[in-house]
Amino acid sequence: MTFLDDAALERLRCAADAPDLSGTKYAITRELARGGMGTVYEAWDAELERAVALKVVTVPEAIPEGVARLHREARTLAHLEHPGIVPVHDIGRLPDGRFYYAMKLVRGARLDELVATAPRAELLRIFGRVCDAIAFAHAHGVVHRDIKPANIMVAGFGEVLVVDWGLATEKQSPVDGRQSSTPNPASEPSSEIAARADDDTRLATADIRPVTGHGAILGTPGFMAPEQSSGGIVAVDARADVFALGALLQWMLGASGRAAPRANALAAIAGQAMRADPAARYQSVTALAADVEAFLDKRPVSAYPERALERARRVVTKYRAPIVLVLAYLVMRLVLLLVMRERR
Repeated sequence: MTFLDDAALERLRCAADAPDLSGTKYAITRELARGGMGTVYEAWDAELERAVALKVVTVPEAIPEGVARLHREARTLAHLEHPGIVPVHDIGRLPDGRFYYAMKLVRGARLDELVATAPRAELLRIFGRVCDAIAFAHAHGVVHRDIKPANIMVAGFGEVLVVDWGLATEKQSPVDGRQSSTPNPASEPSSEIAARADDDTRLATADIRPVTGHGAILGTPGFMAPEQSSGGIVAVDARADVFALGALLQWMLGASGRAAPRANALAAIAGQAMRADPAARYQSVTALAADVEAFLDKRPVSAYPERALERARRVVTKYRAPIVLVLAYLVMRLVLLLVMRERR
C-alpha cells in the first residue's frame, strides 16, 4: 500500500475543491484565502483583461446557509460604494452549481502585518480611514460585526479598505428590507448634510435584521462586544462596531510596541469605546473618530479630562515652533539690552 504525504494530500484537496470555471470569463491564478464558508481566489477576467478576487462558496450545495450568506455579503458590498470598501464587479453561479462573486483585487498588506513598522501617527490615520468606511456603512444601515486587524487592508498607494463583510447585518426598511438610496449630497442644503452626519447614532437604536440565526456567536474573540459574544444577535447594533474599533485601537497601541506621548488620552478613547454597556460607549463611530482626530491635532479629547500640567504640556507640544521663535526673540532682545548696557 502506498501512503501519500501531506503535500500530496493538500494538492489533492485543492484539486477537489477547485471551482469549475468552464464556460465563464474567469481563470484561477492562485488561492488567496480560505474560510469556513468560502474561498477567495485571484482570477483573471478574460473579457475585461484584469485581475479580480473571486469568492466561491465551499460548502456543499445541500447546505444553503453558506450560499445565502455569500449572496448577502455580495449584495451588502454592492450597496456600499465607498473608497474604503471593496466594490463588487459580478455575481453568479458556476457550472458546478456553486455561488460566486467577483470583486476588486486589493494588492497590499493587512494591518497586522504593518503595525510593528508603521509610525504611530500613520496608524492613527489608518484608523481614521477605517472609521470613515464603517461610519459610511452605518449611515446606509449596515453593521460590519467583524472588525479586526486581518480585515483591514492597506494597498500600495495608501488606500485603506475594510474587507470581509460576511457577518454584516442590515437595517430593515419598511418597504423591502433595504436602505433606500442616499440622495446626492451636492443637491442637499448644508443643514441637511449636517443632520445626516449623525446617521450612525440613530442606527444604534434601529431595527437590525441578522444574517444568521438567533443565538449564533459569530465574530472574533477580543474584538466582539459583550452583547455580540453572548449570542444575543438581535441586540447587536452599530455600537458593537464602536466596541470593535475601540478594541482595534487598543490592539494598535499594544502591538506597535512603542511608548506614545499622551498615551493616557489614547487609552481613554479606546476604553470609552469598549465600555460593557453600549449606552456608555461613544454613540457613533463619528464621535469616536472625532476624538482620535482631536488627539492627532493635539486638541483635548472628550474621553480624557486633562490635568493642568498635561494641558500645558499638550499646548507647548502643539505650538512648539512659535513658542521657540518667541523665546529666541526674547533671548536676543535680552542679549542686545545687556550689550547696550555694557557699552554705556
